[in-house]
Amino acid sequence: MKQPFSSKTPGSSASGFYKSLFAIALPIMFQQFITSSVNILSTIMIGQLGTVEIAAVGLGNQIFFVYHITVFGICSGGTIFTAQFWGKKDIPGIRKNMGLCISLSLSLGLLFTLGAMLIPDRIISIYSRDPLVIEAGSAYLRFLSPAFIPFAISMVFGLTLRAVERMRLAITATFIALSLNTALNYLLIFGAGPIPGLGVRGAAIAATIARYTEMLILIIGCYSLGYAPAGKLSEIFAFNSVYVGRYLKIALPVIVNEIIWVLGYTTQNLIFARSSTEAIAAYNITNTVSQLIWVVFIGLGNGVGVLIGKKIGEGKEEEARDYAFRIVRFTPIVSLGAIAVLLPLSRLLPFVFNVGPEVIQSSAMMFIVVCCAYPFRSVVNSMVLGICRAGGDTVFGAFYEILPMWLISLPLGAAAAFLFSAPAHIILLCFCMELPVKTALGIWRLKTGKWLRNVVS
Repeated sequence: MKQPFSSKTPGSSASGFYKSLFAIALPIMFQQFITSSVNILSTIMIGQLGTVEIAAVGLGNQIFFVYHITVFGICSGGTIFTAQFWGKKDIPGIRKNMGLCISLSLSLGLLFTLGAMLIPDRIISIYSRDPLVIEAGSAYLRFLSPAFIPFAISMVFGLTLRAVERMRLAITATFIALSLNTALNYLLIFGAGPIPGLGVRGAAIAATIARYTEMLILIIGCYSLGYAPAGKLSEIFAFNSVYVGRYLKIALPVIVNEIIWVLGYTTQNLIFARSSTEAIAAYNITNTVSQLIWVVFIGLGNGVGVLIGKKIGEGKEEEARDYAFRIVRFTPIVSLGAIAVLLPLSRLLPFVFNVGPEVIQSSAMMFIVVCCAYPFRSVVNSMVLGICRAGGDTVFGAFYEILPMWLISLPLGAAAAFLFSAPAHIILLCFCMELPVKTALGIWRLKTGKWLRNVVS
């Protein structure tokens, strides 16, 4: 049944929706803001070492980002169930779902740990042919390798807490861990007193210590406060083959989606890196700073996903549809405010990064491209994070996110870089050409109403 593109549903309340949305979204925004702020500070500190170091750490973090997104896919697929279990107040269901996510995430974490520890040079050389970048990036990745396992556990606990509306602990853990990361970054990158400056190795050691700290705080906090994730091991690992099959039917498209998407995203980085060291350095700067603003949309997307999933679990499907219409109309308006903040930030780049004028100029042009893409990207983000996944429409969501990237943006970006030797901001513009197409497809899917499915009834 087709739905009009309107947020007016019988019994719906705009003020009630926005109050509920921001009650969930603001803590998520704050948590993501902490993470992005630390990433910016880390990039600034690394930026004092030079262009090679920025490129090397950026590429080393690409490997971690591939892992991050794959684990997020595992956990995000699981939170479809968690949100709807939470709507039904089914705590045992939440715990067994969490146990399955932990098992899958740790298995993946072991593979990434071994790869980063044993063959970091081969991994970095996939992206860059610059021997200095390969050397520095390999050192960074090897010292970062112990961080993969605690990150997986933290991701499962953190997303579960988000789905059951217990964000304060997750925020506290993130704040403490990343504050520690910032302090250790300064101490270990540059050195102080008897502690020698370790450069990129110091940044990796600081990040690893922070990941273990976050994991311990989340586990101890959950069990001390008696939150839903705090079950006995027999409860957490109570999943059976029937539940695994049920999970995979819904979550596998999400996992495959995230894997293929992150491979596409990391291919974008490869294209920038093969274009030039200056291009990947400029992209790393632009991407890191813009994430400071993008946290608003991450919060809104995840927040509305929790609300939609909960309403579906409660059997209030019309309210869930209403929430979906509202968020797609709301986020492009928010993006205009984000642009007004982001553009002035680009003027500060020469004062905080120790890189050449070519990198600064390229970054400034990239900021303009990013701002032009924000209204489209905000709708796409709402569809992927908040609507398709919370509604159980994971197969469409996977095709929706993957196909335009691989059929439109990557071929255009590769052609711009390797056939026409285009500047970095033109390459980025080509990568953004998928967004108007995805926006139109998302609105179409929303109108059909076929995105909403109850997966726990």
